[in-house]
Amino acid sequence: MLRYTAAVVISLIAAGAWAQQAPAPTASPPDAATTSPQPAKAVVPMEEPRPGDHWTYEIRDEITGKITATREHVVTEVTPTAISVKFMKPGDNNNEGFAVYDRSWNRVEERPWRYSPHDGTGIQSPLAVGKTWPVQTNNINSANGSVWRRSGLSKVVGEESVTTKAGTFDTFKIETTFTGRNVNNPTMENQVTSSTWYAPAIDHWVRRTFVSRANKHLQISNVIELIEYGRKQ
Repeated sequence: MLRYTAAVVISLIAAGAWAQQAPAPTASPPDAATTSPQPAKAVVPMEEPRPGDHWTYEIRDEITGKITATREHVVTEVTPTAISVKFMKPGDNNNEGFAVYDRSWNRVEERPWRYSPHDGTGIQSPLAVGKTWPVQTNNINSANGSVWRRSGLSKVVGEESVTTKAGTFDTFKIETTFTGRNVNNPTMENQVTSSTWYAPAIDHWVRRTFVSRANKHLQISNVIELIEYGRKQ
C-alpha cells in the first residue's frame, strides 16, 4: 500500500538546497494543464445487485510482499434470498469457482464447503459505528466430511474514505475475529482476524485484510483490494 520511495524525498531535499544558493527566477503564471490535479474516478452507484455486476480484486501476500493473484467476481443470478457469483482468475479459464451468498454477502456455499447458517463474513444492515453482531457458524466439507465450528464477533469500528485503483469510496470499517475448531479433532484450531472496508455505494467491500493462524502460528496474511468494478453494459 505504501509505494513511494526515498528517491522522491532525496530529490526534494536537493531542490531545496539549490534554491537557497541560486537567485530566485522571475515568477511566471502556472500552466493550468500541468498544475490541475487529476480528477478522481466517479463512483458508479450499485446499491442493488444485478446479474452481470463484477468486481476485480488484487491479492497481496503480506508475508512475501508479492501480488499473488487477481480474481474477478461476477454475479450470475439474484433472487429475493440469494446472490450467485462465479469467480475466476482473468486469463485462466481453468481456475473458476462458484459461490452462493445471502443478500447480506455472507457465503452460504462454495463447494465443497457449505456454511450453516452462513460463513459470517458479510454485513448486517443498517450499519452504524459501534454496532456489533455475533459470528456463529458450522463449516461443512462435503468432500471429506470435516466440520469446523466458528465462534466470534464483528464490530463496525469507524467510517473511512478509502482509495484504491478503482477510485475513492466512503466506507464502513468492520473488524471481525473468530476462532474455529475442528469438531472431529478439537486439537486443531485456527484464529482469524480480518478488517473489511465496505462501501454502501457499490454494495461491496473495497479492501479486506485477512490473517489466519493455526494453533497460534501464522499461516496467512493477505491484503485484498478492489482494482476494477462495473455493471453489465
